[in-house]
Amino acid sequence: MANNIKVAMSSDFLTAFASLPADEKGTVMEFSNKFRNNPLFESIKYEPVPENKDGKFFAVPLDEQYACIVVKQEKYNVYLLLWVDTKDNAFSWAKNKRCEVNPVSGTLQIYEEQENTVANETGIFAMYSDDELLNLGVPDSLLNYTKSLASKTALYKAKNIYPTDAFEGLSWLAEDIPLEEVMELLDSERGEAKTTDNIGAALTHPDTLKSFVVVDGEEELRNIMSAPLEKWRVFLHPTQRKLVNKDYSGPVRVLGSAGTGKTVVAMHRAKYLASKLGVGKRILFTTFTANLAADIKENLRKICDVDVMRKIEIINFDAWVNQYLSKSGYKARIIYDIDKLLELWERALIEGQENIGLPVDFYIDEWIRVVVPQEAFSLAAYVKTSRAGRGMRLDRKKRIAVWKVIEAYMSILKEDKIRDFNYAVYECSALVAKNEPDGLYPHIIVDEAQDLSDNAYKLLRTMAGEQHINDLFIAGDSHQRIYKNRAVLSRCGINVRGRSSILKINYRTTEEIRKAALGLLQGVTFDDLDESVDIGDKCQSLTHGQYPQIKKFRDANEESNFITSEIQKLVNSGVSASNICIVTRTNRLLDNYQTVLSAQDIKSVKISRKQSDNRNIDGVRLATMHRIKGLEFQYVFLVAVNDGIVPLANTVESADEITAVENLTAEKCLLYVALTRAQKMAYVTGYGKMSTLFE
Repeated sequence: MANNIKVAMSSDFLTAFASLPADEKGTVMEFSNKFRNNPLFESIKYEPVPENKDGKFFAVPLDEQYACIVVKQEKYNVYLLLWVDTKDNAFSWAKNKRCEVNPVSGTLQIYEEQENTVANETGIFAMYSDDELLNLGVPDSLLNYTKSLASKTALYKAKNIYPTDAFEGLSWLAEDIPLEEVMELLDSERGEAKTTDNIGAALTHPDTLKSFVVVDGEEELRNIMSAPLEKWRVFLHPTQRKLVNKDYSGPVRVLGSAGTGKTVVAMHRAKYLASKLGVGKRILFTTFTANLAADIKENLRKICDVDVMRKIEIINFDAWVNQYLSKSGYKARIIYDIDKLLELWERALIEGQENIGLPVDFYIDEWIRVVVPQEAFSLAAYVKTSRAGRGMRLDRKKRIAVWKVIEAYMSILKEDKIRDFNYAVYECSALVAKNEPDGLYPHIIVDEAQDLSDNAYKLLRTMAGEQHINDLFIAGDSHQRIYKNRAVLSRCGINVRGRSSILKINYRTTEEIRKAALGLLQGVTFDDLDESVDIGDKCQSLTHGQYPQIKKFRDANEESNFITSEIQKLVNSGVSASNICIVTRTNRLLDNYQTVLSAQDIKSVKISRKQSDNRNIDGVRLATMHRIKGLEFQYVFLVAVNDGIVPLANTVESADEITAVENLTAEKCLLYVALTRAQKMAYVTGYGKMSTLFE
């Protein structure tokens, strides 16, 4: 790049680039690299945009049909790539656009000037003063227009008129959140009024960086433009960027509902920490399931170079435990098969002479929820241990009777040289504490933190060593807890007090889908991964659309006809089949729907449990509600949402009343997770008797 010249690219430019015909993308890529190297090349011709009054907007012809819209500020040597389209469409896009540094916030703003508008005394923003709206980021020339808006719907339709930061603040106000709280939610760096018009200086502002990127090299440019719609790779909200780049004195907890970008933040955090590590050191990035670990590894490769990737170990938690135990010469074999474990407990019932009439499920839950987390591996310890959260009360006599069965189970494990995973984690923690007194990793990042158990976090604390700078970064959301695990961080030696944040902007789904999904959880109380409650009421989507369609059919054939018809309509309208996903509660059902698609000559891909989804492979995706976690699609079909299937009948039954309620909540959370994978539209279909959760 020529000396002292700064070139940046906007998020809108990538949106426009993604919509171009394939043969035109190569031309734009070549031009973009030339522009990045030196926007003053003689072959780059700048033509003023007709009718644009800003004076900084120019069109650069690419060929006879297409042109790029750029902003050129010669006195500061700043050049911006803003849009690309056919010439007529590009001129239309740029006609009323302005590019300015906001004098209050210092943010670079692109917006569409609106002339001859009159404030509306009954408008939704009429009660706010000009100064209040200016502090929110609204450009001075849009004040009257803002006060003319009569409804939330009018605001949503005007989204493309506003700068990104201003629209975000107005959206919060439109939801009746007080101005003071909105300013806190935006978490912007507001200081003294700015007087500079230097666009280059504004490109360093955190609010600017959620919409603009300064591209330093050809490889970075090609990586960005190879997947232009994966904007999470490039643009971070200031609240996200702050979490990524900050140094903390100890463990950090990041909460956020589905779609708020927790995994994105965790991945960029991993990149940041790994890039600072010395030779021979590695950080650990872990999560609960193998498929999520595979997805995260694939996505990290998109934002990290080879050297940084070498410093990040990405592995799901149970695989790490197996790996460490194997290297340590651990002789016992870990059993995961539910039926096999059930057989072991049934043996324990007989050997322990169970005589109080409790079902085997009770003992399994008692082991997982009481004994192992509190390391109550003796009668004396078990009699004294807390059973808070268990519905069935046990007096001392009954505890002794229960212990006989648990003791028999432990004896079977030792005699047969086998372990269940919970006991293996406990023993792994003891081994790490003995072998690695200073810990194993300088930094550990945990994603989908709500799915890990107490003893898992005790092990993670041991793996990280004593509390130190940037030791643990924990991201999760109890609304998405779809397994039985429930941990309290402070009881596991992990103190996050004063180091907790909540992500509040939903980037994935429309507000209508978000509200519909949250409605499934109405009346349920959720924790904050520690000892307090997560209300989850401070979240907002900045995109809008239709509410999910809920359809009930007479039989499976009628439902299948609707699904295949809708999919064919979507594909015919230009939607890629790989951006459509059919979701079922069980794998067996998934096979049925794959057969249905095949009969209609619709290509499909069943998403593997252990591999990431390659979107370059054509076909409608099929996934269970568990497997779709961590993924997103433009269109999602939740199918066979029938009574007895959703919730799955045998998963919600329990002799323990509280456990039964928790099991039902887990099924609701599973639906919440599945619905919130949809970016644009969700369909919920069933036949016969519909699930009571959707009555």
